[in-house]
Amino acid sequence: MNKLHATAGEALDGLLFDGMTIAAGGFGLCGIPELLISAIRDAGTKDLTVASNNCGVDDFGLGILLATKQIRKMISSYVGENAEFMRQYLSGELELEFNPQGTLAERMRAGGAGIPGFYTATGVGTVIAEGKEHKEFNGKTYILETGIVADLSIVKAWKADPSGNLVFRKTARNFNPPAATCGKVCVAEVEEIVPMGSLDPDHIHLPGIYVHRLIQGQHEKRIEQRTVRKREAV
Repeated sequence: MNKLHATAGEALDGLLFDGMTIAAGGFGLCGIPELLISAIRDAGTKDLTVASNNCGVDDFGLGILLATKQIRKMISSYVGENAEFMRQYLSGELELEFNPQGTLAERMRAGGAGIPGFYTATGVGTVIAEGKEHKEFNGKTYILETGIVADLSIVKAWKADPSGNLVFRKTARNFNPPAATCGKVCVAEVEEIVPMGSLDPDHIHLPGIYVHRLIQGQHEKRIEQRTVRKREAV
């Protein structure tokens, strides 16, 4: 099975449809599948539900899908750094399902592991718990959260071999592995594809069994919040 594709558009061919659910990896602007996101924008697929930690910034990452009004609903834990996200939500143009960060990661992991739901104490007594089943274990209250199963997962890794074994670099290892596993189909973009057998099995973060299609590309290294101090006098 050849998983390698020349472009992001080619890798997504036949997978996109209006109203679908997409799980997207990354955290802030770190480890985001920027090439695949751009290809989804170019395809014009609309009414999307996107499960991702956040929604990029106004002109980069998932933010470009907000700008084109292709996202109907976000399932996220953080919505800062994106003025258009805030505007669309407050105006009623965008549906938002807030999840605590660990809960969102676990919902993706659970979906990928075939677990339909799990109980957590996070969010008990807050708006997060409204409308959800409550249950006591050992005298403590928990709420039921459901696993996420997406129509498509899009992730970004550092290295891959042709079979789709992935290695993530540093912080990019946060939401990418659980996002990759919870999709019915997973497409990964990587910075480098290395020959079969050159990856140490102990260093592989995600086995290729989860990855269906693969592209290599050039990526932009953006800093979400640039913080500098004044130069000290010499």
